[in-house]
Amino acid sequence: MSDGIIAGIYVAAKKGAGVSGHSRVAVRAGKGIVGDRYYSETGKNRSNYKGQADWEITLIEAEAIEQFNRNSGNQFHESDLRRNLVTRNIRLNDLVGKHFEINGTNFFGVQLCEPCASLQKRLGVRILPDLVGKGGLRAQILGNGNVAVGDAVEPA
Repeated sequence: MSDGIIAGIYVAAKKGAGVSGHSRVAVRAGKGIVGDRYYSETGKNRSNYKGQADWEITLIEAEAIEQFNRNSGNQFHESDLRRNLVTRNIRLNDLVGKHFEINGTNFFGVQLCEPCASLQKRLGVRILPDLVGKGGLRAQILGNGNVAVGDAVEPA
């Protein structure tokens, strides 16, 4: 598995709101991305999967978006898939159940972030089953820090 990079960063301030692009965001352990719809000062509204918080941050491979666009004839922007971090040159599926680091901050890959029917409805095209297994990664944030476009994604 080669080291990847952060190619894009997106945050939605409220549920259902459009996402905005950022060059840098602050991340907080157990709380999420500062300013994101899933951020919680207490961490009490975290979704959990097998005891690991999984709504703290989501990632998707730029290559998966590009392949979906080629195969389907669509031209979706990476932000349209509504993941927080867009990566390049790293297989996110390989990070399920593993620790990784971005700019000195530790993360844990909790589970795949499969596309859902609500995303399909929002995009107005069929994404299921095409993006199953390619929809990204849900991760837990294990430290405080910042993530910026261009930062390396390094498996532990």
